[in-house]
Amino acid sequence: MGKYVLKSLLQIIPVLFIVSLIVFILVRVTGDPVALMLPETATAEDRAVLTQALGLDQPLYTQYVKFLGSAIQGDFGQSFRYNQPALELVLERLPASFELAVAAMFFAVLMAVPLGVISAVKRNTFTDLIISGISVIGKAMPNFWMGIMLILLFSVMLGVLPVSGRGGLSHLILPAFTLGVGLAAQMTRLIRSSMLEILNQDYIRTARSKGLGRMVVIVKHAFRNGLIPVVTIMSLQFTSLIGGTLITETVFSWPGLGQLLVVAVNTHDMAIVQAAVFVIAFIVVVTNILTDVAYRLLDPRIKYD
Repeated sequence: MGKYVLKSLLQIIPVLFIVSLIVFILVRVTGDPVALMLPETATAEDRAVLTQALGLDQPLYTQYVKFLGSAIQGDFGQSFRYNQPALELVLERLPASFELAVAAMFFAVLMAVPLGVISAVKRNTFTDLIISGISVIGKAMPNFWMGIMLILLFSVMLGVLPVSGRGGLSHLILPAFTLGVGLAAQMTRLIRSSMLEILNQDYIRTARSKGLGRMVVIVKHAFRNGLIPVVTIMSLQFTSLIGGTLITETVFSWPGLGQLLVVAVNTHDMAIVQAAVFVIAFIVVVTNILTDVAYRLLDPRIKYD
């Protein structure tokens, strides 16, 4: 396991190198940075000065080498919208997105695990039908609608939770629940199908024939082995929550990375886009490594050669 983790950490280098090349190309095909940064009234002399200052008058390979060298040092350029280093802005917003993603995942697991297990154990019963129906509804409800409804109920009508912003625990409940509902619906169905498959395995019947209690069989033998696909979907969803919670962040005015990234794209602030893509790519790679480690802890039979 130690060798595998070390090898995986070394693989971060070529992955980020490929990401840097893709980002460099995409930034340049989206438009002329000079035209985007200068007003329409700018003169040809102004354009020439800025082009030279940005190094855009040099060959592409020279520009890429300089970009890569700066990126290695954590320098992705200056945001012309905020007049701050791009990486600094991204790292300022990252804790808010991370906090929201962890809270949403907590709500999702809290709802999905018991519902999924109960649905599998009570297969083809009225309870199973109700849980499956709730899962479908939860997956079908748009995040923005769910967020607005929660604000109307708990903030406007009852006045027990704040409408928006980031502060204490009370500010986190509504946006985290909004994100967690859709994820919980997906995880509930996955846990149900995984548990149903495992409950029909021979070793489960053997455990029952030995006289083990029903709860012991379900929790110790079936549920643990059924967690592997759940861990997979959790890792995929967690990374998407880090950079893709724009709608929820907008509804609740949550100052996260997703909102910053979309504003940067709309204003063509490519320094922020570059820094955000690098940070998200790094988080994805690290999360995948941690997921592989979790596989090994859940099922010691899994080997990494």
